[in-house]
Amino acid sequence: MAIEQKIQELLEKRIEAKKGGGEKRIESQHAKGKLTARERIDLLLDEGSFEEFDMFVTHRSTDFGLEKQQYLGDGVVTGHGTIDGRVVYVFSQDFTVFGGSLSETFAAKICKVMDQAMKVGAPLIGINDSGGARIQEGVKSLAGYAEIFQRNIMASGVIPQISAIFGPCAGGAVYSPALTDFVLMSEQSSYMFVTGPKVTKTVTGEDITTEDLGGAWVHGTKSGVSHFVVTNEEEGILLIRKLLSYLPQNNLEDPPLVECNDPINRIEDGLNQIIPDNANKPYDVTDIIHAIVDEGEFLEIHRNYAKNIVVGFAKFNGMPVGIVANQPNFLAGVLDIDASRKAARFVRFCDAFNIPIVTLVDVPGFLPGSGQEYGGIIIHGAKLLFAYGEATVPKVTITLRKSYGGAHDVMGSKQLRGDINYAWPSAEIAVMGPAGAIEVLEGRKILEIKDPEERAAFIAEREAEYRDKFANPYEAARFGYIDDVIEPRNTRFRVIRALQALATKKDVNPPKKHSNIPL
Repeated sequence: MAIEQKIQELLEKRIEAKKGGGEKRIESQHAKGKLTARERIDLLLDEGSFEEFDMFVTHRSTDFGLEKQQYLGDGVVTGHGTIDGRVVYVFSQDFTVFGGSLSETFAAKICKVMDQAMKVGAPLIGINDSGGARIQEGVKSLAGYAEIFQRNIMASGVIPQISAIFGPCAGGAVYSPALTDFVLMSEQSSYMFVTGPKVTKTVTGEDITTEDLGGAWVHGTKSGVSHFVVTNEEEGILLIRKLLSYLPQNNLEDPPLVECNDPINRIEDGLNQIIPDNANKPYDVTDIIHAIVDEGEFLEIHRNYAKNIVVGFAKFNGMPVGIVANQPNFLAGVLDIDASRKAARFVRFCDAFNIPIVTLVDVPGFLPGSGQEYGGIIIHGAKLLFAYGEATVPKVTITLRKSYGGAHDVMGSKQLRGDINYAWPSAEIAVMGPAGAIEVLEGRKILEIKDPEERAAFIAEREAEYRDKFANPYEAARFGYIDDVIEPRNTRFRVIRALQALATKKDVNPPKKHSNIPL
């Protein structure tokens, strides 16, 4: 065969591979409002940057007539490219080939890019759209999943791992995304569950739809499995590109610095009035975040889950940071099980990838009640405590208003190696609020006073005394637990100065195989 013929054969094979399962199945994919595996990669990566691996791989199965159905690529597109000029590795499952089901060779292709990503220290992005294990291959398919899981585990904390769910993801397939750092789901077209509606009805008798069992909003609001819910795939892909702009390539690098045109000494006069005079009145902590970060840009993570705490990424003078903030606008900003888990995982991610943590505190305590205690609030609260205490990245904490009880310790306190701890003049740092404290301290005397008006006057007087002593930051500052009391309008400048001072911080934990965080 002449060289021209061989080249022509190559070009024809490339055309065949790029068609996936064929035109009819591509049309079916588009009819569902979904992009193809290759269209997703083209949108995600910088134009012309994609270098594909294993385009000519086919499955090896001869059971159930599979040998008569061969597709180049075998249902997944893999390779590397760039996002804003930075190298990333990617795999994109192709639903047009055997419903995106995972075979032995399919898994091997994914494992190859995972290994390469680890070797070069580059983020890994997985786009999931699969019917699950290829049943015809039996245990080989299950082994393929386990090979991927093992690599997810080894890559954890070494390179950023992002999973986009743009179709079905069920059974064992869900555990690979669950092991990654961020999970993104699209409305209507994606779902995740370990066991589907039919088996659920057979085993438990529960009659439930696919959407209600494992749709994007279920995992974005109830389970917390999904960090982002997007309206369509295009929005999701743009979000992945945005997310990566805050992250380093790997755990040995710092996050990418960018030029900042937002003055570091920008004054925000509105912050001087943002805290209500009534300590029980709510406000939106995201208003404070938007006011102090570069250009008001804040990428919130888990926006619809555990809304009593806010976490996400922003920049200060071009430097990416992770922000953790109690949200008084929802459940008064109290810490509960879900909020503790959400914040703890975020803090640990930031620490793994050298991203400084800025904490804004306004927390009345942990949520009381049997539901929380039976659900293990002690263990879950300890996760957040552990995450802050273990973190060695720069930690800047600003107490805005309430900081009561154990929740004070948990939220980046000085004793958990907070590097620079500021407070606004409105800060209240104490074991508990005035009403609860006086009930404990003066309970017996209160009971002895029979006259209701006299009792009320006594309680009011004692609460005022307690408030005068603790409803300000100066008692904590007196002991050095607060480094400075700052004017709210200068918060941006003070945070940036703190981060600049901490840029060369070195903090080392004791040698150990790994910690035993209270899971």
